[in-house]
Amino acid sequence: MVEMKTIAESKCFEGTQWVLSHQSKYCACDMTFGIYVPEKAGSSKLPLIWYLSGLTCTHENAMVKSGIQRWASEKEVAVVFPDTSPRGEGVPDDPNFDLGQGAGFYIDSKKFPWEKNFQMWSYILKELPELIFSNFHLDEKKQSIMGHSMGGLGALNMAFRNPKVFKAVSAFAPISNPTSGIWGRKQFESYLGIESELWEEYDPSILLEKRGYPGSILIDQGTKDDFLDKLMPESLEKQVNARKQGNSFRYQEGYDHSYFFVSTFMKDHVFWHEKILNK
Repeated sequence: MVEMKTIAESKCFEGTQWVLSHQSKYCACDMTFGIYVPEKAGSSKLPLIWYLSGLTCTHENAMVKSGIQRWASEKEVAVVFPDTSPRGEGVPDDPNFDLGQGAGFYIDSKKFPWEKNFQMWSYILKELPELIFSNFHLDEKKQSIMGHSMGGLGALNMAFRNPKVFKAVSAFAPISNPTSGIWGRKQFESYLGIESELWEEYDPSILLEKRGYPGSILIDQGTKDDFLDKLMPESLEKQVNARKQGNSFRYQEGYDHSYFFVSTFMKDHVFWHEKILNK
């Protein structure tokens, strides 16, 4: 049994916001994550939404800035906030903000010096769920996933490649076509090498076109986002709109890339997830 250390425990909207740490076998370092568990009326297990954060973020950004706990409490769904990368002494890093610590891109790295620690795909899909479901009263059959920017990229990829796990996926301003963009090609070459077929397994536009997705998709993109040239939403918009399953790719007029944008539409996303999870 993996031992968890409690870093913080705070009452929030009649639920509990936890911050916990543990030794990770996949990332070979201590990992920290947050989890919000609302007060539940009755004894049934809670649905779970995964929230993946963006470049330079930790587990804390969405936990503190998004306001998600209010809506999660109202709808009685738990939310887990993983970190965006391994961290600590001995974990490789890069002086640029978009590579290394804080920029794990939710992939399993294969190249030196990243491959020892940067196994975020396996950490989130294999290790962290085992830890969470063995310690909290949550329903493993009712999971969905969402994220922002780099985290939106990770959420979409994980949902599209694991449709039996995640019933729905939503994203705020996701990196949409990383194999063709500045936020993607650099990181994929560093973490995965030059083999482009490996890159395609982490590109949501390519995955959705090739594999489809039986679940539901909701994406919000601000029209005044400073990073539109790096996010490349057009390619994903095309794939989402081509599917006749009630999915939605929404442009929000005047909104930028910040948590002011995310928090504005968080209620929509949580309510949307809960409806699908409890359908």
